[in-house]
Amino acid sequence: MNKAIRILSPCGILGYGFPASSFLRGMEEEIHGIVVDAGSTDAGPHKLGAGVSIVSRRASKKDLEIILKNGVPRNIPIIIGSAGGAGAKPHVEWTLDIVNEILAENGLTAKIAVIWAGFTQEEIIEANNQGKIKPLSANIPQLSNEIIQETGSIVAQMGHEPILEALQNDSDIIICGRAYDPSPFAAIGIYHGMDEGLSYHLGKILECGALCAVPGTTKDCILGTIYEDSFTVKSLNPARKCTPMTVAAHTFYEKEHPYLLHGPGIELDLSECEFTEIEDGVVQVKKSKLTKPEKMFIKLEGARRVAYRTFVIAGVRDPILIENIEEIQSTVKDQVAEYYPEIDKEDYEIHFYNYGKNAVLGEMESEPFTGHEIGAMFEVIAKTQELANTICATVRSTFLHYGYENRKSTAGNLAFPFAPSDIEFGAVYEFSIYHLMEITQNPFKIQYVQGEM
Repeated sequence: MNKAIRILSPCGILGYGFPASSFLRGMEEEIHGIVVDAGSTDAGPHKLGAGVSIVSRRASKKDLEIILKNGVPRNIPIIIGSAGGAGAKPHVEWTLDIVNEILAENGLTAKIAVIWAGFTQEEIIEANNQGKIKPLSANIPQLSNEIIQETGSIVAQMGHEPILEALQNDSDIIICGRAYDPSPFAAIGIYHGMDEGLSYHLGKILECGALCAVPGTTKDCILGTIYEDSFTVKSLNPARKCTPMTVAAHTFYEKEHPYLLHGPGIELDLSECEFTEIEDGVVQVKKSKLTKPEKMFIKLEGARRVAYRTFVIAGVRDPILIENIEEIQSTVKDQVAEYYPEIDKEDYEIHFYNYGKNAVLGEMESEPFTGHEIGAMFEVIAKTQELANTICATVRSTFLHYGYENRKSTAGNLAFPFAPSDIEFGAVYEFSIYHLMEITQNPFKIQYVQGEM
């Protein structure tokens, strides 16, 4: 019989939730690894910059409790990728704290490997001075040492190599900092001697949970099995089903090229892949190929604070106001600037989003507006929170009572769903580092700790 390595993916992001019944159905199989991705840059730079998680602590613990209580006693390696969301030091420590709490509450012990993905400003400056850092794409500028010094939180995406090392050192639980999403999954297959191309391609499929099934969702479990010449995927919930179309479609998910996928020190070529349904709901994939470029690069991600935000959400139903809303909002901006001549216009920005009309596509919207109401959201981005609050309050009061042409009523123009209406958001971050760094050896540090009762 062909060697088979089975990997259980509980959900798309740790803390999104999954049916315990689906997970326990997977536990009926011979499982060689439970792997769950916990992060992404999809939510923008705020999580990395602010050091906060994508999901709540309660949700993360709820998922981890099911995983650890079933995986640890069976000696199944458990890998968490991009811990805490962004995979920086506070995110990893947050995850480790939850893991230790669950182990203690359930009388479990485990050898834990913590793989740190954070880099100091000094390390990145040194690499930059050596010419080892380049932009990820053409629209990203060259990295300056000044930008690095302004960036408080810097991580890099790890490949499978440090995770493989942790597996080889008999780790029960591996908590990874920022990781290339497929890498923790690929590490299980590679650890068991399976083909790297198949292992990485399967990782690409499994990292989003049951999104490769129909109906697709990130909130359910999927099982991947690697063989010597292929891999298979199947849903662990009978309400969902994998098909060649859904698995092939997910292969194209979040890629700039239809069949070439770049990762840390790898390039995956999926141009000759074959997708076949070999049983009802079981899809087999063949001919995934992996090559290794001459030079190895890892992706750096860094976030810096650039401003503060305050915003307001309100409803608008007056057809006269709706018809002329962009012009009126422009006038509101002008009146605010006239009211504060002492404030430099470079110190703040006012943005309007008219949901139901053109908030998503803006000026590119081609569909004519036909609704009777819209949701108007406006935000102020400013150098300080006090300034953002001040400008936003003036925008709100000016807009609320603006006397536009043909206005019939003297009541307010805006319907506020909340009181207070002005929502102080706090710090605003941007990706100040989104670059590739050349490396010649594994820069990710591994720390081994004992999770005790």
